[in-house]
Amino acid sequence: MKTHIALLRGINVGGRGKLPMKQLASLLQQLGCENVATYIQSGNAVFRCAAADAKGLAGRLQAAIEKWAGFAPRVLILEAKALEKAVEANPYPMVDAEPTSLHLFFLADKPKKPDFDAMLRVKIASEQFALQGKVFYLFAPEGFGTSKLAAGAEKWLGVDATARNWRTVCALAEMAKSRD
Repeated sequence: MKTHIALLRGINVGGRGKLPMKQLASLLQQLGCENVATYIQSGNAVFRCAAADAKGLAGRLQAAIEKWAGFAPRVLILEAKALEKAVEANPYPMVDAEPTSLHLFFLADKPKKPDFDAMLRVKIASEQFALQGKVFYLFAPEGFGTSKLAAGAEKWLGVDATARNWRTVCALAEMAKSRD
């Protein structure tokens, strides 16, 4: 069995996509996952599972949520090693003092033709970004919610993505380590 992390997009945000984390854990267990733990209410779960096909498991979880809750959120499942590599590759070590100023976009696929020119046109002076494989790092010290770069990143990368701040990423990595 391997440790995995499920990242759901748009869960429990603004009164939409309501899914109690207790129910998410139950659905994962019904799909054969073990030692399931959730983190905060925004759709993060760490678990052990024998499933070798992460995309297949993501699709089954999405279908199970749709059946239970009536909506189908985007689901991205990472192996714990991929999350650990993303943490180790962080190009912005200064964020430990401001863990909510760095966001990691976990990408469904490696971007084929990211539009870096568009990103450079909208980013403000204090923002920095880097693309490393299937992870897009965005350092936005003025705020993620007001960043035009954050708002358009998925479009300019050309792939589905879901973002988590550095604090959440580190917490998920610690939870994953405790399961190995």
